[in-house]
Amino acid sequence: MSDLPTYFISHGGGPWPWVPSMREQHALLEKSLANMPAEIGQTPRAILMISGHWETDGFAVMHAANPTMLYDYRGFPPETYQVVYPASGAPDLAEQVADMIDAAGLPVRLDDTRGFDHGTFVPAAVMYPAADIPVFQVSIDRSYDPAQHIALGRALAPLRAQGVLIVGSGLSYHNLRKLGPEAEVSSTEFDRWLTDTLALPAHDRTAAILNWEDAPYARDCHTEEDHLVPLFAALGAAENDTMTRVYHQRGFFGGVTASSFRFG
Repeated sequence: MSDLPTYFISHGGGPWPWVPSMREQHALLEKSLANMPAEIGQTPRAILMISGHWETDGFAVMHAANPTMLYDYRGFPPETYQVVYPASGAPDLAEQVADMIDAAGLPVRLDDTRGFDHGTFVPAAVMYPAADIPVFQVSIDRSYDPAQHIALGRALAPLRAQGVLIVGSGLSYHNLRKLGPEAEVSSTEFDRWLTDTLALPAHDRTAAILNWEDAPYARDCHTEEDHLVPLFAALGAAENDTMTRVYHQRGFFGGVTASSFRFG
């Protein structure tokens, strides 16, 4: 089994696969997510999601054998609060992952109660609708520190050779107060910077990402960077691998430019 790639995906808005009008808007994203198994070319042993929707002090690792559902969105149709993604967890792997994070000198704990948030179950349901691959999550540290999360990714990197698919799930643009035409210039310029930066040689790429706030319109696109932080971990886990942009859309949410990336 060869090393699996890592991904940073833009996971879209709320429970979009179960809302027909939203699903139509997300058609390009759905196509890219559904294509991931073919890109990977082998069935992962497990999927490790690092979602922008789970923040903790230090890092936490989902430890439940059968995670519950966490409907962390508001104002959507009643049926979207009945969605179940019945994948099992991976408690044995979770314990290994916690040990790896601890060995890297990073604060970590196991969490037996956390359920799948929509940053995890929404893309997972499109990627692997049969829900027959174990899924578990690692939180982001609420400091959002880029170096800390790149270090997290480095600690997780050996999992790739063990058949674990590492996916950072967020959004390349996440400013809910500026959607539609108001986002067009800022999201386009930031997306161009992000794509160009991730195509740089490894050392230059890491250095630039550590200083992402210097990018054009950085704080217009990410007033808080919770949805960008998963990128840092995905990059750290494949720091020397080449980048491929696997999803790119202009006019998303009426004016947003958004992208997803694969490393390796």
